[in-house]
Order: sequence, then C-alpha cells, then structure tokens
Amino acid sequence: MPLGNILVADDDSAIRTVLNQALSRAGYTVRLTSNAATLWRWVSDGEGDLVITDVVMPDENAFDLLPRIKRARPDLPVVVMSAQNTFMTAIRASERGAYEYLPKPFDLKELIAVVGRALSEPRGRRLDARADEPVENMPLVGRSPAMQDIYRVLARLMQTDLTVMIAGESGTGKELVARALHDYGKRRGGPFVAVNMAAIPRDLIESELFGHEKGAFTGAQARSAGRFEQAEGGTLFLDEIGDMPMEAQTRLLRVLQQGEYTTVGGRTPIKTDVRIIAATNKDLRILINQGLFREDLFFRLNVVPIRLPGLRERSEDIPDLVRHFFALVEKEGLPAKRIEPAALERLKRYRWPGNVRELENLIRRLSALYPQETITENIIEAELDQPALAVQPAGGQSEDTLSASVERHLAAYFGGFGDNLPPPGLYHRILREVENPLISAALAATRGNQIKAAELLGVNRNTLRKKIRDLDIQVIRSAR
Repeated sequence: MPLGNILVADDDSAIRTVLNQALSRAGYTVRLTSNAATLWRWVSDGEGDLVITDVVMPDENAFDLLPRIKRARPDLPVVVMSAQNTFMTAIRASERGAYEYLPKPFDLKELIAVVGRALSEPRGRRLDARADEPVENMPLVGRSPAMQDIYRVLARLMQTDLTVMIAGESGTGKELVARALHDYGKRRGGPFVAVNMAAIPRDLIESELFGHEKGAFTGAQARSAGRFEQAEGGTLFLDEIGDMPMEAQTRLLRVLQQGEYTTVGGRTPIKTDVRIIAATNKDLRILINQGLFREDLFFRLNVVPIRLPGLRERSEDIPDLVRHFFALVEKEGLPAKRIEPAALERLKRYRWPGNVRELENLIRRLSALYPQETITENIIEAELDQPALAVQPAGGQSEDTLSASVERHLAAYFGGFGDNLPPPGLYHRILREVENPLISAALAATRGNQIKAAELLGVNRNTLRKKIRDLDIQVIRSAR
C-alpha cells in the first residue's frame, strides 16, 4: 500500500524525473506537473497528501500560490524548493506556511526524510504571511551550504520565543543574526536592545541590565531603568555573555527561571516579558570548567544553539558579500566600484582572521581611498599584504607611524583628481569610512596601549575608548 500521494511541481524535467524515481522507490505515489495551474487544480480537487514545489514556475510564483493553498487546505504540508538560496527565500517560505524549505541542489535522502516527517506529524501548523521584503535589504548574505543550514534554523525560530545562543568568532555577524530573529519574528513590533558585556565595567553590569533605585550606590541620584525594562515586549541581545560576572549570572538565571527580577537596591520583584538571545566568541564549556560561568545558566541559554562559521569556512560567499558591501557603500555616497575576477579569487584565498567585519572594512577602504573604478588583483594584494604597524622590537628602531600610512593612502586617492579640487565634504566622508581601520591600526602600532594609540591619533583617551566601544573594535595586547 502506498505511503502517500505526493504532488510535485517543477518546470525542470530532470528534477521531476529524479524526484519521481526517488519518491516512488521510497513507496510513495507521485504526480508530476511543470506548472502552478495544474498543481492548484489538483490541490483544489482534494488530491495529494503533500506538495513539493519549486518557487519559480512559468505561470506563477510559488510564494503567491502558497497562501491560497493554505487557505483552501491548511493541513496540507508544502515543501518548497529553490535555487534562489538566500535568507529571504527561507523566511518567505516559512512565513507563507511552507512545512520546509530545501535549497537546490538538495540531498535526496534529506528530502525523503522531510517527506516522511511531514506526513507523520500532526497537521495544522500555519504561520501568518507578511508582505515581501526587498531582497536588497537582506540582513544576512551568502548561499553556501553552511549559511543555508543557518537560514533554515532561523526560519523555524521566527515565530517562537525560544532562547537562542549564537556562537562564533569575532566579526562573523552574531548581532546581525540576533537582529534578524527579532526583525522577522513575532516580537518585531517591540524594541531590540543590545548589550555588550565586554564593554561595560564589571561593577556596573547588574545596574545596566536590571536598573537601580535612587541611593542604591554612590552616585545613584535617581532611579534608572535597566536594559530588561527597556526591552520589555521585545528582544534583549546579550553579546559576549562569557564576560558576564558571576553575580550578574545569578540574577540572569533567576530571570530565565522565574520570569522576574529586582532592580539594584530594590525589593519588589518585577515581571518581565523579554526574549533572550545571547552570543559568545568564547567556549563557554571551558569557562564552566574554570569556574567562570554557571553551568545551569549555560543550559538555560543554550536552548537553541547556532554556530556561525568563520568566513574562511564559507569562502564561496565572498563574491556575494563583496557585491553587497560595494552596493551598500555606494548608497552611502562613495564612488561605485567593480572588482576583477582575479581580485575576487585572491580574496577567497585569504584567511580572514577578522571574518565578515574585516571584509566589510576592506571594501569601505577600497571605496574611499582608491580612485580607480576597477579594483584589481594588485590592489587587493597590496591591501592584504600590508605588514602590521607594530614593528618596534625591544630596544630597536622607531615604529612606522600611522600618519605615514594614512598619507600614502590619501596621496593615492587624491591623485585621481588631477588638478581638480576634491568634492565638498570629502575629507569628512573619508574620516567616517576609514575610522575603524585607522583606530585598529593605531592599536596594533601600540600593541593595544590605548593611551599611546590616543596620542598617535591625536584624540582624547576617553574619545578613543568611546570609539572602540561604538565601533566594536577588538583590542588585542601583544606580548613584548
């Protein structure tokens, strides 16, 4: 006896043949069509126990057809296939009620497993549809298998309040993932509040998170709302959770267990309705073994773990990311650029210790400092092969100064204008676009010494600290 009747719609005859053979061998009855009209007729007539459909068909897009299918037969599972393997494809499939989204090319064993699971689960799962979001506004970019897995997990989490732990190296985009979960989820009408544990003095973290009462400590001259209160009804993103001190961990554990907290200096418990998303670039299990992180808190936070791969693990995404960042900086007013294929290949071979953030900074630097319309492999080679500025050995010669590096870049940029004066406001635009790499270079030149870096840049030390925090620059102190 057949296990079920599967309706397959795809305008690619090869795909239809492969699916027919695989599903038939697995024990299913299969009906095949190349267009949406026939699929809709079959569904309207009550045929089929499950639908597998491509997104793009000659007569209609599956995302337009899906809401009609769900209204007519809300319990009919629909599996969506697409070669347009983007974050928004996964989100649209989920929002329109698809049971599952599979990027092409897909694994046949995985497809058979999805079909079996869909037919065995209770029916009635349905998600609310939303208006299309422009693809150019995608918060996450990449078509690699690693990113496809992340998109599918995120799509399943959008309509939940599950606590999520995002792990990944610095610069992999952990806050972007957290914002995507908020902006496309059920709490998108509420606030998104981000807190970086590493950027707050340890003795102020509890006050920062939970607020304080007047007179709670020296300098507390009035009641102050904490981040939990500010995020009420929305999402609280706790970045670098591994830097949270033990006292604050205990308070956070109570929030996760009981859904309430007390302000610093307060006694009345306050109920809270906040979704928690945490992130770390550290191995929390190592911190647990070292007695620096509570194991019970880890399990409360690690309900749904998501690991973001380093850019070197998904180098096939670099061309898409480069085009995305060039388009982004062009919208911000910088000159339009194109990049040679050989230059892209050089970028794909680079190890990217700073991950996506490092790539974005490079694209901004290329757009701001080079007059050429086409970025060549030689330009990329020169940028990637620049030696670190911290070159002074103990008792050795003087350091290569940051100002000399800046002068070289500016000379290359302004040389493209010939005898013409630079456009109005160009100096401010250059400063804004290269601020992050300049500060990073100054910190490298001084081995992480912020006092010396401030002197090198000609700014106040407090100003530099604020910039480091605002730009989320990692300060690494080199051993002498």
